[in-house]
Amino acid sequence: MPKKIIIEQITEKKRLDNYLTETEYKDKSRSYVQTLIKDEKVLVNGQKVKTGYILKEEDVITLEDIVIKTLDLNPVNLNLDIIYEDDDLLVINKEEGLVVHPASSYHNVTLVHGLMYQVNHLSSINGVIRPGIVHRIDKDTSGLLVVAKTDKAHQLLSQQLKDHNIKRKYIALVYHDFDENEGTIDAPIGRHPKNRLKMAVIESGRPSVTHFKVLVRYKKYSLISCELETGRTHQIRVHMAYINHPVVGDPIYGPKQVISNHGQFLHAVELSFLHPIKKEYMTFHADIPSYFQNFIDELE
Repeated sequence: MPKKIIIEQITEKKRLDNYLTETEYKDKSRSYVQTLIKDEKVLVNGQKVKTGYILKEEDVITLEDIVIKTLDLNPVNLNLDIIYEDDDLLVINKEEGLVVHPASSYHNVTLVHGLMYQVNHLSSINGVIRPGIVHRIDKDTSGLLVVAKTDKAHQLLSQQLKDHNIKRKYIALVYHDFDENEGTIDAPIGRHPKNRLKMAVIESGRPSVTHFKVLVRYKKYSLISCELETGRTHQIRVHMAYINHPVVGDPIYGPKQVISNHGQFLHAVELSFLHPIKKEYMTFHADIPSYFQNFIDELE
């Protein structure tokens, strides 16, 4: 049976999504509640409303029974490289070539399949096809990402991510030498206007900031470190191509003649965050993969 809530007294203006997050869905994120409202699982006075609807006295909120679906995926033993795990979260060093989670257009084995095999419990905030997934890295990007085991940990980690308090450092091999030793790329990123499979720097895009530092200069390449201030899809790859230093091996944003069959030489080398439950600041490091190191050794 749907649950009905009558707003008897409002002492201050309160948004519907905020009200439900603070009362009925304390263990869920505000984005989760907003999705319920957009999907008409929440009605006000029998009508669909916007997530920012301002509640009034005598409003009647109807909450539809939410049936929690089970994940219709078979666990797969991927022997994931779990470098840290406790009751609340785990940190994984993802290998290149592995997609993080399933999608309507991707049904092959993903990191989620491996998590289901190796981890007993994952947070439910991001739905049935993305259990535990707080953030992603591209299929052909290797390196560190944090996975939440509880909804509370997930919610607090997501807030850190939103507040830019999760620090993510990458190592990338890019084309050409630089005139400068370090710099910041502040350029908005959005969907490519002509190719929907790509992202691009466009005026109407979302704010995107990447800081980079040159580590080693080679004849035709440069090894750089990048730190993300924002986390847009393909951000480093788009930003580096934008300043004419595409990531080596990138089949989408780099030269048509691709070097290596491992995808782009881009590795999430360092991850730092405040543990959401223990309140300890933690930093993790993962060495670059052997194929990446071997290519650098050849350059040197």
